[in-house]
Amino acid sequence: MRTQVVDHPLVTHKLTTLRDESTDSPTFRALTEELVALLAYEATRDVRVAPVQVQTPVAVADGVRLAAPKPLVVPILRAGLGMLDGFMRLLPTAEVGFLGMVRNEDTLEASTYAERLPEDLSGRQCYVLDPMLATGGTLAAAIRFLTNRGADHITAICLLAAPEGCERLAADLEGLDVPVTVVTAAMDEKLNEKGYIVPGLGDAGDRLYGVAG
Repeated sequence: MRTQVVDHPLVTHKLTTLRDESTDSPTFRALTEELVALLAYEATRDVRVAPVQVQTPVAVADGVRLAAPKPLVVPILRAGLGMLDGFMRLLPTAEVGFLGMVRNEDTLEASTYAERLPEDLSGRQCYVLDPMLATGGTLAAAIRFLTNRGADHITAICLLAAPEGCERLAADLEGLDVPVTVVTAAMDEKLNEKGYIVPGLGDAGDRLYGVAG
């Protein structure tokens, strides 16, 4: 597993505003979309392409187009939905699947409650969207779910990550014969006793959509 922290002033600038507890939900959603587009630029460096020639007004030019099958973008519900528009702005021809996972706040273990994905993901590159890599259990379960269906290349995009989550993810995926990359805007200090990232930005789902239920 490889972890990449995107070191760019615009990324840090937008993340700082996301962290601010006074940032309201509409602003939080807009900034999340902008930040994810920047992270997606780095995350798609290994997207598969095929050579192609096109006719310009002057001559024939060599270039590339996205290879088949199309990349699959998988937001983890519900907070991952807030990252989808930002990613699709950069890669609008990608296909989208959905994976609903919930973390038990007592055991910190993740379970699947909904999914809308192809049964066969053989040969597919998947981009998983999950705002917070905290304990790592949810993301590990999502990656295992995708690779069990045949996905052979996984990139996870997270707004924030914690060292404990990255260590848990690497341990849970040990022996997995699929390349996994985590792209994040920052590696924070630690997790607190409730499994929240410190300093973090709070509950991403609540800040995106408000407290429901």
